[in-house]
Amino acid sequence: MTLATLAEVLQPALKNNYAVGGLVTLGWEDMRAYVDAAEAEGLPVILQAGPSCRAHTPLPVLGKMFRHLAARVSIPVVAHLDHGYTFDECKEALESGFTSLMFDGSRKPLAENIEKTAKIAEMAHAAGISCEGEIGFVGYSDGENSLGTDPDEASQFAQETGVDAMAISVGNVHLQQNKEGGLDEDRIRAIEAVTEVPLVIHGGSGVPVNQRKRLAQSSKICKFNIGTELRMAFGTSLRNTLSSSPDVFDRVQILKNVEPDVQTAARRVLRGLAAD
Repeated sequence: MTLATLAEVLQPALKNNYAVGGLVTLGWEDMRAYVDAAEAEGLPVILQAGPSCRAHTPLPVLGKMFRHLAARVSIPVVAHLDHGYTFDECKEALESGFTSLMFDGSRKPLAENIEKTAKIAEMAHAAGISCEGEIGFVGYSDGENSLGTDPDEASQFAQETGVDAMAISVGNVHLQQNKEGGLDEDRIRAIEAVTEVPLVIHGGSGVPVNQRKRLAQSSKICKFNIGTELRMAFGTSLRNTLSSSPDVFDRVQILKNVEPDVQTAARRVLRGLAAD
């Protein structure tokens, strides 16, 4: 069993100047591809169950899937709840075998966000697992706008919640399909100057690859969440498979043909965050 907590993979990353990929999962085939990619690269991986994944598959099932996959490889695998919105949801993930809980209180006033995140961090730590919190709302490419993280609020949040990782809003956007933007490095430097907590970038697919690499090696950003980039690789491969083999109708065979392309894309992501 190579199941690990978030702290167990992020603290070495913080010390040794690299970042770990938080890969957003939707189903069995991409989960397996991500774990096999990490094993092939000899790098840790964070399997993330976000809201859309949980809407499709119940948390108790996801916990068993993540733990089963971790048992087949030698590299550390984190079973991570991404964007948990309630205490009960986080508690269910803990009871389902997850090793890391991300509570998203970024839409709430600062005091309420701190209070609720601290409560979940306390629950997580009592069970021997990790907690990630978010300060500064990260928006969506087709919806709500981001609200940049204030460094002073980030410092207070880190100190008063006791989180193991802190997601910040520094120009990143969820569900961005291109890499034309970029992160606000001045804001990142201001935040990392006032905290020792590993930092997390949600919406990492929209960050230019060279900036991801550079910040992984030169800042306290220790985790980049990557979802859209890998979903696009899955979709492209699926369309190519159906187009090139129009007579194939078996779901298992179709997805078996797609999985190697997803694994290749995941290997590229993970490698791009590693130390040289």
